[in-house]
Amino acid sequence: MTTAELLLGLVVLLGASVQRLTGIGFALVTAPVLALLVGPGQGVLVSNCASAAISAVGLCAGWRQVRLSAMLPLVLAAACTVPAGAWVADRLPERALLTSIGAVVVVAVLLVIAGAQVASLRGRGGAVVAGAASGFLNSSAGVGGPALSLYAVNAQWPVREFVPNAQFYGVVVNLFSMAAKGLPRLASPGWALLAMGVAGGAVVGRLLGEWLSDRQARRLVLGLALLGSLATLAKGLLG
Repeated sequence: MTTAELLLGLVVLLGASVQRLTGIGFALVTAPVLALLVGPGQGVLVSNCASAAISAVGLCAGWRQVRLSAMLPLVLAAACTVPAGAWVADRLPERALLTSIGAVVVVAVLLVIAGAQVASLRGRGGAVVAGAASGFLNSSAGVGGPALSLYAVNAQWPVREFVPNAQFYGVVVNLFSMAAKGLPRLASPGWALLAMGVAGGAVVGRLLGEWLSDRQARRLVLGLALLGSLATLAKGLLG
């Protein structure tokens, strides 16, 4: 078992804890670091795989609160753009993909922090726009959550309603992404640590939910995401 594999397990544990706590955030926290550990292409695949798993765990408890009528336009739009994102990611050189992942996450985090109000992200049309953007970004950079979060902010969804719907979306769209690109290429220890990280994150995230307020959890996610994305952006720019 290598140091990189151990770090991968710890990063997945952290990301899974955040996702279990807030409904999104796995890729925001982990995608930049995974890109540095296993390369940007494989990092996105690991992010898709683990994010689908931890979303499924959270969905087991909240599936009755999923608003299928509201989620259908988001999911269908994402399904249309996932192949395009996978095509772009497959053709970008590593340095360009690192830079793109870092830049996308930085911009997304800043928009979420600002609580951006965008008229085009309201109503059914807004759901289509947000789903299309999220599907493309999820399969190309592993970070589909911010577009969904921005839609929820503009649709004025309360946190209690957002979390189960975000988990449903995370399961479906990450499965789309894996269908388009396949599974990550990990050795047996890597898969074992990935599974342990997801399972541990499900427990830790639930415990943190009893101690942290929604505002504190949000700050934690965004702070970690911003640090990781800046590091990835710097590595891409500096080579």
